[in-house]
Amino acid sequence: MGQLGFFDADKRLEALSAKGDPLEAIDRLVPWESFRAEVEAVVLTSDELKKSSAGRKPFDALLMFRMLVLQALNNLSDEQVEYQVRDRLSFSRFLGLAIEDSIPDSTTLWLFREKLAKAGLIEKLFDCFDQHLAAKGYMARGGQIIDASIVPVPTQRNSRDENAELQAGRTPAAWKQKLAKVRQKDRDARWTKKHGRSFFGYKNHVNADAKHKLIRHYAVTDAAVHDSQELDGLLDTGNTCNDVFADSAYRSTKIEGRLRASGFKSRIHRRATRNHPLSNAQLKANRNRSKIRARIEHVFGAQESSPGGRIVRTIGIVRARAKIGLQNLAYNIRRLVTLERIATA
Repeated sequence: MGQLGFFDADKRLEALSAKGDPLEAIDRLVPWESFRAEVEAVVLTSDELKKSSAGRKPFDALLMFRMLVLQALNNLSDEQVEYQVRDRLSFSRFLGLAIEDSIPDSTTLWLFREKLAKAGLIEKLFDCFDQHLAAKGYMARGGQIIDASIVPVPTQRNSRDENAELQAGRTPAAWKQKLAKVRQKDRDARWTKKHGRSFFGYKNHVNADAKHKLIRHYAVTDAAVHDSQELDGLLDTGNTCNDVFADSAYRSTKIEGRLRASGFKSRIHRRATRNHPLSNAQLKANRNRSKIRARIEHVFGAQESSPGGRIVRTIGIVRARAKIGLQNLAYNIRRLVTLERIATA
């Protein structure tokens, strides 16, 4: 095996570019500098903001944020993303790191994400990118589609009594003397059932526009929260069409009234009840609505089939909101690359 030459890395990168490295398209299309002020205001101390020359220099805030995006694009753990950045030329190029540069370790990345999560900054950065999408011509059009998807977390093996205490918002008495155990227990996630199967975790409630299939708003709750409870907060008054599409779980007399009062036009599926089957006209209307509503399944399908799937390996809803928010942002970034490729084809 020959020794690594001075220009070998450059040749490898040129070959990656020739094969169509997707990270290069992402690097080109995302306005990274627009995130800098928000991120630095949260993660840097007052001395660091003043560019003090004292002490060890922190890693660049945008480098760290790009590393989080890279992690979300591939659903990697903190240890895995550190390893992959060290191992893969395409990852280090995306971060602007040369071979001799220091690389943030997993602990540094964890601490950085903790600051963003506790400040609730991921939601603001998501909205910032949405403004960029609109500026590029990808405004919310064609109506809005509302739906929710379960995001599982590692299962907690609790007794029924312990689960009852957690659901009541209390910490089980037996845990109070075992602080290490409490730190490993997710006391915010909840169980739910879907199609006869039980799931433990959270829900990602999203609003996607029907035209571009971009996520415009999202909310994260525990998995036991009914889909319809987050509807009002997800509605987008900026969509150029006032149609609201959703499955029958969102239909109720109250919701229909609120939509009309807010100027929206309900396109929510109707559902049959006992001894009251849907008429042929209602069935036909549901089928027509499904042609548009089904587009949100493409959004969830893209997230499910992305590297690593959708499971979130965090503890607590604050961290889950940050991780799921980053996954939603990563989806929109990928979708922008696709839309741009379609536009130039």
